[in-house]
Amino acid sequence: MNDILNNLILDKLTKVCICKSISRLNIKTAIENGAKTVEDVKRMTGATTGSCRGKRCSQKIQELIDEYYKNLEDGYEGDN
Repeated sequence: MNDILNNLILDKLTKVCICKSISRLNIKTAIENGAKTVEDVKRMTGATTGSCRGKRCSQKIQELIDEYYKNLEDGYEGDN
């Protein structure tokens, strides 16, 4: 229980898109709601639309997408 709570807190506090101050939790939520590409995440959250145009966050967003769908393939839907 503590691990889940700690991960949730870290997801809320960790900014993936620094320019637009978008948290890892918001990115993960978009992915869980059907985003399959960085462009999908962009449309759902506004990530990658800041001053760097995604140079700092696109790779991390893609990693989160890949991790989520790999976990689904492996049959794991726990705390991403």
